[in-house]
Amino acid sequence: MLCCQRPNGTARLPDRKVEAGCLGKFVSSQSSGAGASWLSADVNMKTTQPVLTGLENFCQNPPPGLNSCRLGLLCNPASIDRQYRHARELIARHFPGRLKALFAPQHGFNAAKQDNMIESADGIDPILNIPVFSLYSSTRIPTREMLEPIDALLVDLQDVGTRVYTFIYTLSFCMEAAKAHAKKVVVLDRPNPISGKVLEGNCVAADCTSFVGRFPIPMRHGLTIGELALLFNRQYRIDCDLEVIPLQNWHRAMYHSDTGLPWVPPSPNLPTPLSAMVYPGQVIWEGTNISEGRGTAQPFEIFGAPYLVSKRFASGLAKLQIPGVILRPITFEPTSNKWAGQPCNGYQIHVTDATAYRPYITSLKLLQEVIRHHGEDFQWKRPPYEYEFERRPIDLIIGDRNVRQRIEIGDNVDDIASEWQKDLEVFAIQSREIRLYN
Repeated sequence: MLCCQRPNGTARLPDRKVEAGCLGKFVSSQSSGAGASWLSADVNMKTTQPVLTGLENFCQNPPPGLNSCRLGLLCNPASIDRQYRHARELIARHFPGRLKALFAPQHGFNAAKQDNMIESADGIDPILNIPVFSLYSSTRIPTREMLEPIDALLVDLQDVGTRVYTFIYTLSFCMEAAKAHAKKVVVLDRPNPISGKVLEGNCVAADCTSFVGRFPIPMRHGLTIGELALLFNRQYRIDCDLEVIPLQNWHRAMYHSDTGLPWVPPSPNLPTPLSAMVYPGQVIWEGTNISEGRGTAQPFEIFGAPYLVSKRFASGLAKLQIPGVILRPITFEPTSNKWAGQPCNGYQIHVTDATAYRPYITSLKLLQEVIRHHGEDFQWKRPPYEYEFERRPIDLIIGDRNVRQRIEIGDNVDDIASEWQKDLEVFAIQSREIRLYN
């Protein structure tokens, strides 16, 4: 019999109760928002009580049922408390002799691997002298042998609020493996750094599912990683033995800067909260021959290519309605990845109003302008991409071939967005059942 039995898909709420589904409505991608600057998204969401992560909550209120469990931990360098202490050390201290194995997502346990399909190896943790199993290597699914040393898998990963970020699908594979091998999953929740109030973008079409989009969720999903685990478990029927250790004092309108929590890059090319803010849109450049800023100090905040002529491109930008940002012309030279060693003309995105800025819509409009003014040089990236060897990377990233095709032929982006509004409303209803925070 497994330790720490609890009904499937529940959230543990120590010290205070939070009712699922007690939130106000999500803001849709058509709402422009108002007022507050990027640095302080909503002054009403500031709190005198510190935001506690699931890790901190877990350590302050250890579930007594886990005392007899052998534990595993899925984590990376961003798995820290506010004192920058790593989760593996905190959990080893609170559960002496119980932590038996570590697991690592894409980019590796040390988040050192830079790009897609750059695998990390298994190893031994030098601090605890326990195995580290890579879930981005020959397998992305935990094997029976990996799970054999443990009874419960703790998950402490910083998601970034964007559908294509692979950590959430590593979580889903772990949940499926836990179901298959009678293990428990305990998610230590963390804030959505780009707020939990906004939904944006189309949901993944059935023929575009992949490791960057396993489930029909929008590009900007508005959920924490703990809420996503509940959604996967209930809506998409994984049905594993799942428990979520919630945040405390976090509100949906908070951006990362409102939480008072430190930022450690969850992956090499999201070095700051601002890079996470632009990521839901700027990630689409990965499916093109436009540099998304990899190989520079400002990945995803900047974009460009040697062939992009700023003067010609600027004439199209002037006609676009892009609230919440200023686009500043720049020239940059990547040291690696696309156009390495070549000067690229492009732009830096300066977010001036996070509540008005819609990253996905914005970047789709920028993409369409590149195609319109530089169609002779612009190209879609060829496969492979995230272990897909036939389908176009851009279709997997956008999640819908029809959206890509309409961008190509010049259909109005706002009209395209209006057509995915019903899907967003359905997703909002589905996710309302699992929301943990007001």
